[in-house]
Amino acid sequence: MSQTSQSPGQRQARMLFPRGEYLDRLSRVKNSMSQKGIDLLLVASPANQFYLTGYDGWSFYTPQMVVVALDQEEPLWFGRKMDAVGAQFTVFMDHRRIISYDDTFVAAQDKHPIQALCQLIAANGWERARIGVEMDDYYYTARWHQILMEKLPAAHFIDAFLLVNWVRLRKSDREIEYMMQAGEISAAAMQAAMAKAEPGIRQCDVIAELNRVTTAGTAEFGGTFTCKPPNAMVGEYCAAPHLSWTDAPLASGDLFYLEQGGVRHRYHAPLARCLYLGTPPDAMAHIAKIIAEGLDAVLETVKPGVALEALAGAWSKVTARHGIEKDSRIGYPVGIGYPPTWGELTCSLRKGDRTILEPNMTFHCIPALWLDDYGLVISESFVVTETGAKTLADYPRKLFAK
Repeated sequence: MSQTSQSPGQRQARMLFPRGEYLDRLSRVKNSMSQKGIDLLLVASPANQFYLTGYDGWSFYTPQMVVVALDQEEPLWFGRKMDAVGAQFTVFMDHRRIISYDDTFVAAQDKHPIQALCQLIAANGWERARIGVEMDDYYYTARWHQILMEKLPAAHFIDAFLLVNWVRLRKSDREIEYMMQAGEISAAAMQAAMAKAEPGIRQCDVIAELNRVTTAGTAEFGGTFTCKPPNAMVGEYCAAPHLSWTDAPLASGDLFYLEQGGVRHRYHAPLARCLYLGTPPDAMAHIAKIIAEGLDAVLETVKPGVALEALAGAWSKVTARHGIEKDSRIGYPVGIGYPPTWGELTCSLRKGDRTILEPNMTFHCIPALWLDDYGLVISESFVVTETGAKTLADYPRKLFAK
């Protein structure tokens, strides 16, 4: 292991948030740790690492960890030596808090980076600590856990999956600002895709134009890569919610289902719409109007103090009146996104979820309906305000026809 030390020529970090905001986030995480009896928290999720430290690099394909100790003001960033430079450019902490392992640990058969992490834990006197780990996170593997248990036999491991995610649920004003900007990018990208799509144009060329705008952003601020590709289905493939485009040309009578998102500083604003090339069948147009009516009812129900299940109930009341049933949730919290998702994984807009809305919570409401022959969607990402819902994007709620 090596340690990055400060020097007069220390790199200047790109600070997306003031130091005080990071310390406030850590304070809330530590409060949750204390409630769960956790002395030391190992954060594997790249989204949670970004939230707690500012670290933002495409380096999560090798083991890296943020270590939060109850008795230390700042966390430690632990990762590959070559990525320690990226940490210097992005984290808010003193650079002596950046700890790295050398490249002999990378893709090695005889040793593993988590062994070096165990050495770091022992060197700080935490080998007997009650250690929280994100057991069900995409980036915390069975092999990592096995090594931790073997090398730290006196430690007590506690499942801390979603501990940080729940803290992320309520955003700061600066986070909301970034998400509103992401919403502007999302609307611009959707408009670009709609303008590009017409008979004879390949599906992939429509998505290329969408990605161009998602990356370029607006004249005022740029975007970047999203955490996942758009869900873009055409024709009969619209009956499946999570497929991708092809290089086939669009044709008259095609339905184009598109779910995508703008992103600003890792904060995502998803937006979904459908485009019909021609005059939509009456039945399809009717279903789209029901979806829009139900979505409007959900947004009208949003206000602080309301439970998420009430939003699902508002949707169900509309669909029941039209004789339609939907057996999946209609939304989820959204914010920071790293592969594979922009969802926060904590709660859902569905019956039985009694999570109470608070100002500055953000959600993606996507009440899509999938029928035997096609699927239709009209979605909105929104922030809870003191008086109701404010959508992140400004885009008409309807089935588009061209």
